[in-house]
Amino acid sequence: MEKPLPPGQFETKNWPILHQGDVYTFNENEWSFELFGEVKENVSLSFQEVMKLPSVTSTIDLHCVTTWSKFNTAFEGIPLRNFLELVTPHEGVEFVKIYGYYNGDRFGYSANLPLKDLLGDDALFVYRWKDEGGEWQDISPKHGYPLRFIPPETFYLWKGSKWVSGIRFMKEDEEGFWEELGYSMTANPFKEERYQ
Repeated sequence: MEKPLPPGQFETKNWPILHQGDVYTFNENEWSFELFGEVKENVSLSFQEVMKLPSVTSTIDLHCVTTWSKFNTAFEGIPLRNFLELVTPHEGVEFVKIYGYYNGDRFGYSANLPLKDLLGDDALFVYRWKDEGGEWQDISPKHGYPLRFIPPETFYLWKGSKWVSGIRFMKEDEEGFWEELGYSMTANPFKEERYQ
């Protein structure tokens, strides 16, 4: 069955590369993944500790605010819920901010998301991917190596932080990088929520 395109989108077989700032150069000795904010105790994970977490393989549709959509892209990665299990959130936590490197600042990029929408197999911190009929491959540095967040198809792809560095747990919603520049807080492509 043919999938519906969100309004204003066109389908592509490619995975276009778009990003702000410099491409992050991974250094395992300096890299860590931070879980913090409205939690009982902060947690800091090394790259090896992150890669030991249980992973899943999911096929997720990608929708970019620049109007392209890519269907049926398979990813291997760690579900956000697996990180959630490592902390004890305070009562009332309903949102997260997913951070990534931006021009050398490990928390320079961020995307805000409602936690309730990120508990399935389609909210992944990914490290490998493949096209239909293709071979598994590591995500490239320009796509966010070593770890990139891919959100569910109900969010535009700017909510998918590249070069991720951590998750902040929040009780109240808060603007991320693009939201501060006027982009939608909710970013649903099927409702064409591009801008505030």
